[in-house]
Amino acid sequence: MNPAAPGPSPAPDPGPAHQQPVGQAPAAAGRQVRAVRLGPRSALALVLVSATGLAAFGWPLLADSASGLAHSTDAPWLFALLLPLLLGVVVATIADTGLDAKAVAMLGVLAAAGAALRPLGAGTAGLQPMFFLMVLSGRVLGPGFGFVLGAVAMFASALLTGGVGPWMPFQMLCLGWFTMGAGLLPAPHRLRGRGELLMLAGYGAIASLLYGLLMNLQGWPYIAGLSTGISFVPGDPLAENLGRYLTYVLTTSLGWDIPRALLTVVLTLTLGGTVLRALRRATRRAAFDAPARFTGTTS
Repeated sequence: MNPAAPGPSPAPDPGPAHQQPVGQAPAAAGRQVRAVRLGPRSALALVLVSATGLAAFGWPLLADSASGLAHSTDAPWLFALLLPLLLGVVVATIADTGLDAKAVAMLGVLAAAGAALRPLGAGTAGLQPMFFLMVLSGRVLGPGFGFVLGAVAMFASALLTGGVGPWMPFQMLCLGWFTMGAGLLPAPHRLRGRGELLMLAGYGAIASLLYGLLMNLQGWPYIAGLSTGISFVPGDPLAENLGRYLTYVLTTSLGWDIPRALLTVVLTLTLGGTVLRALRRATRRAAFDAPARFTGTTS
């Protein structure tokens, strides 16, 4: 036996930088994870908010001809109801997933970035670059967090651009749904790379058109001076009013909705990969859903 022969080398101490949360495997290369998951309380809060929003958008189509109500008068009440419900979504998400200051900070950063992107389009032909960021953020952060992000980003952008009016709570709802929908797409690990970008671009195009379709419904019943073929007639059958509404959208709105959809597709396909990697890297480092215990520590 050679006494000079070296014995087995001790395992190197990985140090704090290499510690992994207990119960959570190290992120494999290319593995895609969601930062925030939708729990039962978050889902219930989202259902309540969405039901309130759909009622606010759709009631004129079912209202009596003598109701005399308009969104210009009910919007402040909707806004007063919407904010507590949004707060309820946040509280429910925290209760379900244990969000901390890092998640709230990311919400603030992304909402500010979306608000800053909105004025870049300057309202030209419906070009709104913030929509592509909302698609990617909802994809990474999940539907509950995405809904709150979309609503808060629209609220901040309205303050930034002076777009505060009776339409603002409806815009907040629509962009919240827009961002939430991206979080409801198939799980990230099932689709990667170019295929994922194509899916997100397709969703962004369809959702951008639906955003315009729904937002038009907010003001269409109260626009005066329209021709009889496209104007809202209170008390008429729902099918007839919907037919006039679709004609109104085709003749007046698509010139804004299609450019918004095209810009969302182009930005998603060209910048989406970089932005997705940055968002996922940030969420992994923040470890929103990681337990507080680490390997090598006693429970």
